[in-house]
Amino acid sequence: MRALVPAAGTLLLGFAAAQALAPLPLQLPSAERARLEEIAKNSFASTRVEHEPYAAQPEVWEYLLDHPEFATHVTRALKLARYRIWQDASGLWLDDGWGVKGQFAFVHAERGVRVMYARGQFDQKFLPEIRGQAVATLEYAFRRDSGGHTTVATAASGYVQVENRVLNTLGKVAAPIVQARADKEAGYLLRTFARVTRAIEEDPARVYQLVSERSDVPHHELEEFRRLLRLP
Repeated sequence: MRALVPAAGTLLLGFAAAQALAPLPLQLPSAERARLEEIAKNSFASTRVEHEPYAAQPEVWEYLLDHPEFATHVTRALKLARYRIWQDASGLWLDDGWGVKGQFAFVHAERGVRVMYARGQFDQKFLPEIRGQAVATLEYAFRRDSGGHTTVATAASGYVQVENRVLNTLGKVAAPIVQARADKEAGYLLRTFARVTRAIEEDPARVYQLVSERSDVPHHELEEFRRLLRLP
């Protein structure tokens, strides 16, 4: 989704989040770990956002998480977000439709955790163009509620490193603006995930129909989506 990421999915002030970054997985190569830790150490802003549990089918939810380009077809078909994610020879790119643009990559994936690295820019009217990079972690956990239904709880956390001398000079004056944007984007990402999931839970056939009407949706992923939704 905004990858989620995204993601982040995002560059992403959208994927940036955490008062304390979730511990980096031990499986990360030392060079990758050093790069991410350097971003966190020299971060300009950080935030952490959590979302209350909601009903979800694990296989469908994780499919959208791991297929961010297809996930944006779903969000746009449902008119829930303006995110656009595409892939070229250099990797995944994101445009959130509101000024955040850049490239991101999943650097680690395991059940319950996705770690992303992002580099990009944010254009808005009160400050110069903001360029930077971010490390972000999306955490999620499936559990049963009191009624026996499967739910998912999510949290987005990370750090943003700004590569803009004007902003770095302004320091504390500019930090709240960047911080507010990071909080807003991370929260919006999790809420969009939740809204898409609820739409699927309520009427999977309608969601599939809307997505299938998009002329540019990849056929192979559309078929996988149909199968996961258990539609004829």
